Amino acid sequence: MTAWRPEDLALLTGFESLVLTAGDDGHPGVELGMVLVRGELYVRAYRGVRSRWYQAAQKRSHGQIRVGTVTRDVLLETCDTSPASEIDTAYRNKYGQAAGPLAASPAAHAATIRIDPAPSSNGATDLVR
Repeated sequence: MTAWRPEDLALLTGFESLVLTAGDDGHPGVELGMVLVRGELYVRAYRGVRSRWYQAAQKRSHGQIRVGTVTRDVLLETCDTSPASEIDTAYRNKYGQAAGPLAASPAAHAATIRIDPAPSSNGATDLVR
């Protein structure tokens, strides 16, 4: 796993959502709420593992995110995406109590994705360009 740089975390913190595209086949992305926990970026499919975008992320394990006008290649980790309770709290803190039942449901827990920056060919991992 490659860590996000402080500049990247600052950019991610400034936005409510990101657009995730799984794979590299040109399909349009999906806009998702996102949270940062311990410097790691997470998204959840509130509809669970049957969500098409979650299945695409699980199958391809890489893609891109767009935050504002910045696009970044990423790795998508769908296994062992702990810490679930901290992610629940981060969603409630960011989006309010109404988001809690959706983001903290068993279906959403099962469909959590950690998004890591993909190393580029020159070794850089920053989102800021």
